[in-house]
Amino acid sequence: MSSDPNTPDNILGQEFLTWLWYRSDTSPEAFTTKNGDGFAVSLEQRMTVEGGMGETHESAAVTGATSPLREAKVGLATGKKVTRCLLQLSKDELDFSVVLKAEDFSLNSLKTPKVEQDSEDDEPDALTLEKIALLEMATDMMDGMYSTFLKIRLDDAAWQQETAAIRAWTKAE
Repeated sequence: MSSDPNTPDNILGQEFLTWLWYRSDTSPEAFTTKNGDGFAVSLEQRMTVEGGMGETHESAAVTGATSPLREAKVGLATGKKVTRCLLQLSKDELDFSVVLKAEDFSLNSLKTPKVEQDSEDDEPDALTLEKIALLEMATDMMDGMYSTFLKIRLDDAAWQQETAAIRAWTKAE
């Protein structure tokens, strides 16, 4: 992927992460997988927002265990978009975390819930199979978020309404 912030892939990724932050902040429990299973999403601790090109390129990175991400939200209000974030996904009392990059939609540092062996009598492959099932659950949640985003993004009227709501959200504090 190109590192040019204005390629179609980068723009779509930035719009997705910016939308995802808005939606997770205003309706964290409103996400579903393609099978209709609900889950919650939050963006926290680490985020990067960027805007502009060349000499006018600006970037703001916000980190902190209890950071309210105010600086990043101010960046959104000035036209920046989210380029990288730490997502927390929760489903059925299971918590996942993953760093997502807008540039190439890559998942970095995916952490699933800890898998523990109940007893030594368990099937030797049981831990591996459980880990694979958790990885599938994480990708199903990611697919659900992106599918919801695309339905809105590809509908001009819905996207205009959503961007107006995002602008109002960035100004509210």
